[in-house]
Amino acid sequence: MDPSLATRALAASTEITTAALSGDDPDAVLPLVVRRVAELAEADLGLVMVRNDDGGLTVEAAHGRSEEDPVGAVLSPRSTAARVARSGVPVVVDDLTADPRTAPFVPRALRGYGPFAVAPFGTREQRLGALTVYRRKGAKPFAQSTVDVVNSFAVQAGLALVLAEGSTARQRIAVYQERERIARDLHDVIVQRLYAAGVQLELLGRRLAGRLDEADAHRIADTVDELDKTIAEVRATVRTLRSADPDGADRAPDLLDSIQAEIAIAGELLGVQPKLQINGDLTDIPTAVADHARAALREALSNVVRHSGARSVWVRANRDADGLRLQVADDGCGIPRGVTRRGLRHIEERAAAAGGRCRVASSPRSGTTVSWEVPLP
Repeated sequence: MDPSLATRALAASTEITTAALSGDDPDAVLPLVVRRVAELAEADLGLVMVRNDDGGLTVEAAHGRSEEDPVGAVLSPRSTAARVARSGVPVVVDDLTADPRTAPFVPRALRGYGPFAVAPFGTREQRLGALTVYRRKGAKPFAQSTVDVVNSFAVQAGLALVLAEGSTARQRIAVYQERERIARDLHDVIVQRLYAAGVQLELLGRRLAGRLDEADAHRIADTVDELDKTIAEVRATVRTLRSADPDGADRAPDLLDSIQAEIAIAGELLGVQPKLQINGDLTDIPTAVADHARAALREALSNVVRHSGARSVWVRANRDADGLRLQVADDGCGIPRGVTRRGLRHIEERAAAAGGRCRVASSPRSGTTVSWEVPLP
């Protein structure tokens, strides 16, 4: 093997492992993976494809020149890349559109390429998908030494991504545990002390009845009312903090409160407050559906904050006889080329889990609109 190629492969693997273990979002690691593998293979195009539930693959990240944006494209479970993802055995061909193993499954966006190599992406225990590289038609085929490096790099990069996802999961668990601790302290300490203070003030007002002038009596009554309102607000905060726990509808936060909280956070990050429109009653949405809706809204607003550059954002929630519909629309740049769509897939999975569907419309001129709808019992 070319010593220079081996050295560059080691440096790239180290870079990706460092990024993965530093706490970066796994979605941010994928573009780095595909960029480095395309450079190592001297390829015109590199793709990272993640396995779907049906055995097919979805292109999550791309690097290189392509007439159409391949990100988001879905490959058949019978495609060569999908078979490699399942079997763990890499494949290399001289001409993508002529070789019988690959020709029947080439998407239109990839028909301008010839030399092709695909390696399994992930680990033996957790096969995430496939890593593919392409050269334009007429270019020299990939050498076996290059394929070996790509295969080795795919395994190492896949392991790094698995570690990153594990690190992210651990961080989320730590956050949930800390939220539960804060919620418990608020409920067991702060609420009780506020309640005790309110009772003492009310008793004091009764004892001094007839000896206080009217203004002072009203002042004590108003203070007791304010304490009651504060207690209600703290309890609402406790419910919100505990919303990660799906057990028990009595602890589930009201969906409208959650929508307003997510909008407030997004507004702080965007520098502009999203506009909210509510139609229908959201107070008795089943807990499981509300959890899915809350997570879908958070993911959609997160995408707006991270990618859109929007000046205006609209959030609409509609509840009627047919079900619950959420819509997040912005006037930003649309979904940028090369951005992974894992977040959008999570929103779609939330809708499917609740028996509904999700649609995404995006363009650089009109921005992005995410429409999420589910039926209600």
